Amino acid sequence: MVNVSVLGCGWLGKPLAIQLINKGFIVNGSTTSVEKLSVLKENGIHPFLVDIDEVNKETIQQFLATEVLIVAITSKNVAVFKGLIKEIEKSLIKKVLFVSSTSVYTNLNKEVTEEDITINSALVEIENSFRENTSFSTTIVRFAGLFGKDRQPGNWFKDKKIPQPHGFVNMIHQDDCIEIMCQIIRQNVFGEVFNACSNHHPTRKDYYLNARKKSKKELPVFDDSFPLKYKIINSDKVQKQLKYTFIYDDLLAV
Repeated sequence: MVNVSVLGCGWLGKPLAIQLINKGFIVNGSTTSVEKLSVLKENGIHPFLVDIDEVNKETIQQFLATEVLIVAITSKNVAVFKGLIKEIEKSLIKKVLFVSSTSVYTNLNKEVTEEDITINSALVEIENSFRENTSFSTTIVRFAGLFGKDRQPGNWFKDKKIPQPHGFVNMIHQDDCIEIMCQIIRQNVFGEVFNACSNHHPTRKDYYLNARKKSKKELPVFDDSFPLKYKIINSDKVQKQLKYTFIYDDLLAV
């Protein structure tokens, strides 16, 4: 039985932890909110109060007493993550799954793969800190725009014009994010970098018109005053290596 610790049981981490439990894993889960500890426990997650900005040495080592760590928090504080890595080095952790973002790629007006250059950013520096560490093996998953459940695109850009209507969307459903991470753990695929994004890339205009219609809201207004800038995220690698088929691969049908 492989134990897993999920650092950050929020919008993505909590349902991931529940799915892992359903698949037979024993799961530790963290939150920064005392009130949410009972919610985690009710879902079968072993709850821990962990704030990597102010690490409690004893608590963090209890939380890290597993083989696999999933990092699913949004902090971009490089120094804080370097402190976390020092704690991981002291622990039993041998495998890390780090949740990142396709925002690390610049808009090159072309299809982008894992081999393309990344921007100079805190997130890339954090990624590299994990990838270069030899005490454990890290897989980086760069998710595209997240949607699903209560995160619905029809609610986005309220009272704002939507820029780049002729650019293309890069989106991935919560269910696909969760299943891809489960497969990485079950198939023991570490030491990799994966893009994770639906294969369907409608224009931003088509996508948001469709989203507003489905949510029965006022149609959006678009801003076409800037030069066209876009990227199309290629997810061939994750599909081939994990033999993965996207659950939601028609973004206009969701």
